[in-house]
Order: sequence, then structure tokens, then C-alpha cells
Amino acid sequence: MATVGEYESVLCVKPDVNVYRIPPRASNRGVRAADWKLDAPDWTGRMRVTARGKVAYVKLEDKISGELFAQAPVEEYPGIAVETVSDSSRYFVLRIQDDNGRSAFIGIGFGDRGDSFDFNVALQDHFKWVKQDNEISKQAQAPDTTPKLDLGFKEGQTITLNIGQSKKKDKPRPQSSGGLGLLPPPPGGKLAPPPSSRSSNHNTQPSAGASDSGCLVDLDSCN
Repeated sequence: MATVGEYESVLCVKPDVNVYRIPPRASNRGVRAADWKLDAPDWTGRMRVTARGKVAYVKLEDKISGELFAQAPVEEYPGIAVETVSDSSRYFVLRIQDDNGRSAFIGIGFGDRGDSFDFNVALQDHFKWVKQDNEISKQAQAPDTTPKLDLGFKEGQTITLNIGQSKKKDKPRPQSSGGLGLLPPPPGGKLAPPPSSRSSNHNTQPSAGASDSGCLVDLDSCN
């Protein structure tokens, strides 16, 4: 059941719903809406479907004043609190309860098939959420039987961490000479000798004498 003080959320509101008194069940066969007085409903008003915690409530209220006519607490769906009929999708059987816990079964019906579809889906979605919440709670309470990974150090066990990064060795760069490169040797493998400093390009010419004959004079014959 719902806990006092829980937030109440609205799941569905339908402005027009008809209420019927239904005859007792004669056998275990499904309930048929054709057995009701569909042309003369016993009450007409609006319907609100709310939820507090995991319990849903189908509330039948006056259209104008909002006064509660009857309500049906629903703890599961499909279930005894809300049943479908065998011959129509627009009619349902509700088990209503008062504050003293007394209960009775009534029939409800919608003039529009879309309204009955919305009512059905609202209850289905709520109890789908209830089922998922129950599964999560069971998983949280179940003991964890999976083996745990032991990452602790054994007694006397140590570990070495190499935090420093290895430096990359620079490849030696080829050294370039500042001057001119040497010329390759000539063919044959021999170098030409450098020119001698003793040789001279000047030719020695004999000095000319001042003779009247214009010929060369021997210096010894002149003494």
C-alpha cells in the first residue's frame, strides 16, 4: 500500500466516464458488457488515474465540484482491481473500496475508444515501472558472488617504476668544411710539380760597346 506523505502523480484524466451496476457473476466465464444496461448508466462523471508510490488509484469524481464518488486502489494490473470485459474494449470492471475497507464491483465505460486505450496504457506503463523498480531493488539487496580481483601486494613483494624517460641520442651531423674543398687529383694519380723559383723569364743580353766600328770589343785587348 501507499505510504502516508508520498507524492501523488496524475497518470491520466478522462472527462467522461459512465458507471454501471453489474449483476453477480453466474459462472467463471468472462464478464460481458452486453449484460449491463448500457443505455441507462447509473452515474456519469470524470475519471482521474493517480499514483502514490507503487499503488495506482482510479478515482471517479464529480465533473463540476470534483467531489469523490468512488475509488479503486490498484496494486497490480491486470488483476482483480481492474478487469476487462470479454465483448468490448471500452468497458471495464472496477473493484472500489471505501475508507473502512469494504469493496464492491462496478462497471465503467467510455464513449470514445481512444479514452479506453489511454486508460489501459496509463496502468500498463505504471506497473511496468513498478516491475523495473522491484528488479533493481532485488539486485541491490542480492549479495555479490562474483570473485573480486585482489590487486594488493603480497608480503615482501615490491615493484619498480621507471618514471624517467629515455633520451633520444642525436645522430651525428656531417661536418662541412669552412674553406674550399680539395680538387680531385688529375688522371694518372700524379701531381704536377710546382714551378721552380730559380728559373727566370728574363734573357741576359750583352752590353753594346761604344766603338766606331759598331762591333763587339774584347775587354782584354783594350788594356
